[in-house]
Amino acid sequence: MHLAQLNVAHARAPIDGPELASFVELLEPINNLADSAPGFVWRMKESEEDPTATITHDYGDHLLVTFSLWESLDALWSFVYRSAHLGVLRRRREWFLRIAEPYVVLWWVPEGYIPTLAEGMERLERLKAHGPGPEAFTFQEPYDSSEAASLPAAAEARK
Repeated sequence: MHLAQLNVAHARAPIDGPELASFVELLEPINNLADSAPGFVWRMKESEEDPTATITHDYGDHLLVTFSLWESLDALWSFVYRSAHLGVLRRRREWFLRIAEPYVVLWWVPEGYIPTLAEGMERLERLKAHGPGPEAFTFQEPYDSSEAASLPAAAEARK
């Protein structure tokens, strides 16, 4: 099983505005760091040619999305909290509004399966509505991949 993660952030301004210029400057190096991190599997990209292009979607203005797959919870944790990514994370209030509800969701998927953005947003909504469980959880309340492997959604994804 691989770990899927979706992270949403409400930007304080349009992505091409001067308020987010320092964030946009960090996109390419941090994305390159993620792509080469131990345990990294896949990351949704808007463009192969433009490393600073953010994912286009219909989920709201100024909502930035990061969506990726990892070999393990430890691999993702190490990238988020034990790499240069942590410095960017610490600056998030410069660029993004504080959110009083979950903005990161994790869940297990079968190896080789690439979830859709819609599935990720559904997992986030599930986490908001029902709290952590094997189908949608957080770093603070993780679930083991064996708990997710027997769920109907995992069986469906393997088809």
